[in-house]
Amino acid sequence: MVYSAEKLSEEKVFKDPVHRYVHVRDRVIWDLIGTKEFQRLRRIKQLGTTFLTFHGAEHSRFNHSLGVYEIVRRMIDDVFAGRPAWNDEDRLLTLCAALLHDLGHGPFSHAFEKVFDFDHEEFTRAIILGDTEVNQVLTRVSPDFPQKVAEVIGKTSEKKLIVSMISSQIDADRMDYLQRDAYFTGVSYGQFDMERILRVMRPREDQVVIKKSGMHAVEDYIMSRYQMYWQVYFHPVSRSAEVILTKILHRAKELFKKNYTFKYEPIHFISIFHEIVTLEDYLKLDEAVIMYYFQIWQEEEDPILSDLCRRFVNRNLFKYAEFDPAKEYKKLAELTTLFVKAGIDPDYYLVVDSSSDLPYDFYRPGEEEERLPIHLLMKNGELRELSRESEIVDSISGKRRTDHKLYYPADFLEDESNHSAVKKQIRALLD
Repeated sequence: MVYSAEKLSEEKVFKDPVHRYVHVRDRVIWDLIGTKEFQRLRRIKQLGTTFLTFHGAEHSRFNHSLGVYEIVRRMIDDVFAGRPAWNDEDRLLTLCAALLHDLGHGPFSHAFEKVFDFDHEEFTRAIILGDTEVNQVLTRVSPDFPQKVAEVIGKTSEKKLIVSMISSQIDADRMDYLQRDAYFTGVSYGQFDMERILRVMRPREDQVVIKKSGMHAVEDYIMSRYQMYWQVYFHPVSRSAEVILTKILHRAKELFKKNYTFKYEPIHFISIFHEIVTLEDYLKLDEAVIMYYFQIWQEEEDPILSDLCRRFVNRNLFKYAEFDPAKEYKKLAELTTLFVKAGIDPDYYLVVDSSSDLPYDFYRPGEEEERLPIHLLMKNGELRELSRESEIVDSISGKRRTDHKLYYPADFLEDESNHSAVKKQIRALLD
């Protein structure tokens, strides 16, 4: 039997709080789930530092990846059922890309990437194409199958329809994480009628389109995404935790470059600090490893590193103030000067953090991050871009919202034993 067509002798199921069950019938999918690279995703949280704000947000990239796979499986079995141009190879390619799309995420994902200039998509492709268990499983389908999967995830595949199912403005990735993140954070913002959206999806050569009758379900989906970003993903307390996390990693990196002698050698970071990280080194990193270092770094002699680690581990986070960098840059300069006078390092304790989101956009050729719009299928067969039919979507199309916060350690400013006059000035500026 050809490996790509081999079915399990008995269907495997994962109990799932969002989709009820995740169904696995294909041998290749089951084998991919069992690889050490995919199992590593159990040790990477889906929402990074958000668990310090919403205590239920302990779910993993493993949960989410299975969810994206299940949505795509349902698309194929329901939406594309009987479609002549859809074949077994396309089906397996889509399922594998959906399952593996987040494979390269590192611990605490985006914060970790920013500090060390990593790209999780590059690591995803490296895992798929490298000397890994995942590559061995994919190669059993065909020698060029890993490359095809990597191209779908990298959005360079000629199979645009498959790419759009996993990465577009209405894709399986977003449909899973909105519902899953809402469930585990305990909020209602991310809920929308996915069943309805799946029923009104129609495959076209380059993308999935939506029947006009399903427009209101799509409006609800877009507004759910909008609310989740501002109520959950950009929550100021989660951002405070991420600021501290980022500063810990920056401090450790700076100390290493200055030949600081750590009490416990950070062996998992050595290649990263030297900027010669290998795939093997990268795959050894997960959030348990990072938290281990944060625990032991609390005892380091460097006061900044030890303080920041204690803050993160014990959730003693920075406070924040509203901040407009366009209007208040002089205040920031004044605060920076005062922090130095007070003996507080502004590089680590006075941080401007900005969050920005574009909830929906139409196609803007040549612009950075070109976005394929959502198209509605009209009764006469014509395709119409969503915002031209929906007043709700039109009102937010192309409008990027940005929020700025200024983070600082309020407890440092309450200590009147040193520099009390300067600290009073700082508090006055921050109030």
